[in-house]
Amino acid sequence: MGLKLKHPSSLWEQSTFDGDPLNQQDIWTPQGVLPAKPENISCIFYYEENFTCTWSPEKEASYTWYKVKRTYSYGYKSDICSTDNSTRGNHASCSFLPPTITNPDNYTIQVEAQNADGIMKSDITYWNLDAIMKIEPPEIFSVKSVLGIKRMLQIKWIRPVLAPHSSTLKYTLRFRTINSAYWMEVNFTKEDIDRDETYNLTELQAFTEYVMTLRCAPAESMFWSGWSQEKVGTTEEEAPYGLDLWRVLKPAMVDGRRPVQLMWKKATGAPVLEKALGYNIWYFPENNTNLTETVNTTNQTHELYLGGKTYWVYVVSYNSLGESPVATLRIPALNEKTFQCIEAMQACLTQDQLVVEWQSSAPEVDTWMVEWFPDVDSEPSSFSWESVSQARNWTIQKDELKPLWCYNISVYPVLRDRVGQPYSTQAYVQEGIPSAGPVTQADSIGVKTVTITWKEIPKSKRNGFIKNYTIFYQAEDGKEFSKTVNSNILQYRLESLTRRTSYSLQVMASTNAGGTNGTKINFKTLSISVLEIFFITSLVGGGFLILIMLTVAYGLKKPNKLKHLCWPDVPNPAESSIATWRGDDFKDKLNLKESDDPVNMEEDQVLKPYSAPTDFIDKLVVNFENFLEEVSTEELGKSQENILKEEKNKHVTSPYCLHHPPISTEIPQRKPQQLCSRIPEGTCSETKEQLFSSVQSLGPDHLCEEGEPNPYLKNSVTTREFVCLKNFKTKPKEKFSVAVA
Repeated sequence: MGLKLKHPSSLWEQSTFDGDPLNQQDIWTPQGVLPAKPENISCIFYYEENFTCTWSPEKEASYTWYKVKRTYSYGYKSDICSTDNSTRGNHASCSFLPPTITNPDNYTIQVEAQNADGIMKSDITYWNLDAIMKIEPPEIFSVKSVLGIKRMLQIKWIRPVLAPHSSTLKYTLRFRTINSAYWMEVNFTKEDIDRDETYNLTELQAFTEYVMTLRCAPAESMFWSGWSQEKVGTTEEEAPYGLDLWRVLKPAMVDGRRPVQLMWKKATGAPVLEKALGYNIWYFPENNTNLTETVNTTNQTHELYLGGKTYWVYVVSYNSLGESPVATLRIPALNEKTFQCIEAMQACLTQDQLVVEWQSSAPEVDTWMVEWFPDVDSEPSSFSWESVSQARNWTIQKDELKPLWCYNISVYPVLRDRVGQPYSTQAYVQEGIPSAGPVTQADSIGVKTVTITWKEIPKSKRNGFIKNYTIFYQAEDGKEFSKTVNSNILQYRLESLTRRTSYSLQVMASTNAGGTNGTKINFKTLSISVLEIFFITSLVGGGFLILIMLTVAYGLKKPNKLKHLCWPDVPNPAESSIATWRGDDFKDKLNLKESDDPVNMEEDQVLKPYSAPTDFIDKLVVNFENFLEEVSTEELGKSQENILKEEKNKHVTSPYCLHHPPISTEIPQRKPQQLCSRIPEGTCSETKEQLFSSVQSLGPDHLCEEGEPNPYLKNSVTTREFVCLKNFKTKPKEKFSVAVA
């Protein structure tokens, strides 16, 4: 390595500081930076094209140009490759072109980097052209199967034109099935110098498409050519490879038959392009081959109806070249107990896979059947299954499952021909927020409480595992509250609400991706509860019950008093003194006189005044006095007012009286005075006028019939007169009569 510097005055600047004698000296400071030393030199000999070298660094802080010094012809010749003549702009690459390229030969290479501040040289490197030779890729023109040879493809290609004819070439053949991303490689060498080359690739799958690509390099070179263009070939068809057989056991029917759905598919490792013309199925009860039944179908599923015994089922597929090996399956008896060995299982997601792992308590079990299908509201239309051997885990690519779908995954242990009890779990490859929220309703609305119930979201709309439910409720113009419950709770009782208040409420269902609100409902709390109504009713009913009990007790203690209060004594008309008045004696005592009504002479008649014995007047006044004691002052005033208004147009007749000569009667004044002493003064005069007016209005046209009077006329005259007067309002033109004693 050499180092060449410019004069120090060009790299360093002299500075002088005034004032301080200690600093009054020359100080040299750097003003430029040398280029970086070229390193990592690499050279490639492109056969019959160029010899190219590269190095680092690729970029410099300032403009830098490079020179590559080469010695060749085993050191007898040298030349320089300058970037000024090839590539400008700080590109760390330089190429030597024919005819100065000799092969075979050994080269030495040294790179110089130069900028305005100086030159920096690299170490000297040594190169053998045969070791760094790179040639063109070969060209594949044929990938075909050979007739009569199974599972083999023959690849033919053209040797690269730009390749040494005398050199032995090494090859790498890369291949894969057309539906796979995994490449397999095989290496070989060819010493032939023929233009066309051939290679037979064996141990392939029958009737399968393969993709081929090829590269080559001289045997001594470290550099491979590029890959050739891909070519596709198909192996020959042969008899089917085999079948994987599985079943789904359904509940027994009423007649005792068991539906068993058989399913099969090409066995793991079978050719992708393998085609079957049909399938033969035969089955029979265990230990009784005489009852063998055979079925032929072109489908990959078939439903059998078996009895409750153990059955054996055999299935083969066939094509024009033969039959596959027999797939066997044992169907257990209806009451057979299956073994259980799986203790735990979990499903987890990786970056691009779903991984299911399980633990087993039976080390002898090394075969498992994994079954998965979408968890939908209706019965799934299809099942998927896969056999796993010598492992206790199962993986599947995420793109093979649908996002936002829940999958039921079950693992069945298989020990020889017996299938054990499955262990199941659920998994999503991708979760999202629910497509719809829960449908909510309010039940059992109380004064301060309400019970909220909601329905589960349909499985097709969950889009993930429901983690919890959140209840949002808010009173009118009030603050919003929330309650969060677990996913297994579909009912919640809200408490501490306000009496007689309207609320709005909705429930949100949440997954790991987020939540969705359900339907919004409104309800109003009660103003009084059923318990309160029952309590008040109980108090009132209890009070009445106590009152009844006290009344009964009082009646038992004083029965006469209670009887008098409830059923007062009514005077017996038969015991009245009027009943003893007979014949002429009654006529002498009642001298009635007909008189016409001064107001209405044609229609109405009334009794005229008559002379009566003193005891009659006394009885009349006393009875009238007793009546007034029982009637309130207000009702009496109303009756008197009605009498005064309608008296002019009324007269009283009695259906029990006959016409008699008029009798004049004068009523003493002492009894009315006694009556007035018991009533208010303002009413007394009106009452007296009413009494005398009523008596004087008795006319001569109506006389009581002779003989023994009717016993019902022995009641109080005053009382019946009051009834007649009371009816004056509603029947103004009726005729009334008064019987007197």
